[in-house]
Amino acid sequence: MEIALVIIQGCVVIGAIVLGVRTGGIGLGLWGVVGTAVLVFVFRLPPGSPPIDAFFIIIAVITASSAMQAAGGIDYLVSIASKIIQRNPRRLTYVAPLVAFVFTVPSGTSNIFFALIPVIYETAYRNGQRPERALAASTVTSGLGITASPVSAAMAAYLVLMESKGFGLPQVLAITIPSAIVACIVTSFVQQRVGKELLSDPVFLKRVEDGTVEVPAALERRYEQQVGRAAPATATAGDAGDAGAGEQGAAPTAVATKPPRGAGRLSKEEASAIEHPVPPGGATAAYIFVVGTLLVVLLGLFPSLRPAFPDAEGKPQPIPMATVIEMVMFTVALVIILVRRVKPSLVVEQPLLRAGYVAAVALFGIAWMADTFISANEETIIKPLGELIKANPLLLAVALFIVCGLTTSQSATTNTLIPIALSAGLAPGVITAMWPSLIGVWLFPANGSQIASVETDRTGSTKLTQVPIWHSFTIPMLVSWVAVVASGLLIQLVVH
Repeated sequence: MEIALVIIQGCVVIGAIVLGVRTGGIGLGLWGVVGTAVLVFVFRLPPGSPPIDAFFIIIAVITASSAMQAAGGIDYLVSIASKIIQRNPRRLTYVAPLVAFVFTVPSGTSNIFFALIPVIYETAYRNGQRPERALAASTVTSGLGITASPVSAAMAAYLVLMESKGFGLPQVLAITIPSAIVACIVTSFVQQRVGKELLSDPVFLKRVEDGTVEVPAALERRYEQQVGRAAPATATAGDAGDAGAGEQGAAPTAVATKPPRGAGRLSKEEASAIEHPVPPGGATAAYIFVVGTLLVVLLGLFPSLRPAFPDAEGKPQPIPMATVIEMVMFTVALVIILVRRVKPSLVVEQPLLRAGYVAAVALFGIAWMADTFISANEETIIKPLGELIKANPLLLAVALFIVCGLTTSQSATTNTLIPIALSAGLAPGVITAMWPSLIGVWLFPANGSQIASVETDRTGSTKLTQVPIWHSFTIPMLVSWVAVVASGLLIQLVVH
């Protein structure tokens, strides 16, 4: 009878998650709270502990990020990333994924990647490369930056759980950052060999004949030799770059100039035609935010720099990192507002703040429901699952991957599954090595950057299929998953 009751309660939890995913956006968190209410009022389970610290860390970080965005700081970071990408067109499939990862780490959000989508597409297209390779790989590796960022929402949730085990930010980053870099390189190597070249791709050739896309200047001579006639004139590819990213409302204005016909290879000036204007003071805002991020890392690396207060046993303990992150990032937001004279009303209108609020509510609702369900059924759930995970630790990586794909929330997945792994007695280093399995967020094409990449690519190389889990992002996602977990497990043996 007890097991049957637990199964019914589990169906409530799963049902709330499914309905939340179908509702989308803030609905995931709201359905989580409703599921909690059903567990409490119908099944009489004691309410679990809502993730207060993680919730307010997300609010603090996203407020600082939104202040930076309002002051033009995001535009400044994007302009730098754009220049790096366009200066290395021949190595685009290797450079773009690393840039997407590196720029996600200090900002704490992969939303910055939206603005890079048209840049990556245009650079690949103009140089006659298959855009799918760089676009899909970069989309996936931007997600790796979430588990390597000291100020991401997922990291906020993770640190709150791991600090009780004496495993803080320095120990986490020592595993996640190098393993993510390894995954970026391995993914790029594999992705460089995915798909046909454009002039061998029937989808691209059909679009050329239909007038949907124009043959890039770098391929015109080869195209004429291949088909025996000049390429038909069509609309410029620059139109596509603006269209896809604009759908998400996150990309700054990109000015693209179509290269002239007849050029066998683009000149340096032509390859750098996409420009991202930076508002006055944008660089200052970005520097303030980055300094705040570095301060968080510094205080995490050296606990002695944090004020210490007696605990219940009278021993001095440094204030927790959750408190540090909240204080620092709220202060960063205020400094940006004061220094750049940003109107507070403008900060709350930023897309980043809306996205962050959705993430915070999703974390709050789902994590609260999961804690209510798990805490009330520890003997029935945690003990068997703990023994299963302890006997087969890699099952944690699989569970993180699948659940994150279903919920599309890294922070909610973290709060749901990591407590089970801790209860199973897995070493914090091992758990951390498998935590980047949250890359499963790309399992289904339900994320804005996936859709924007597909819509931006006029060549048709970046695509979705009728099978939901098979699309242009599937191979780089699986390669990144295996590479980041395998390298993480090796690194944690050396580091810890």
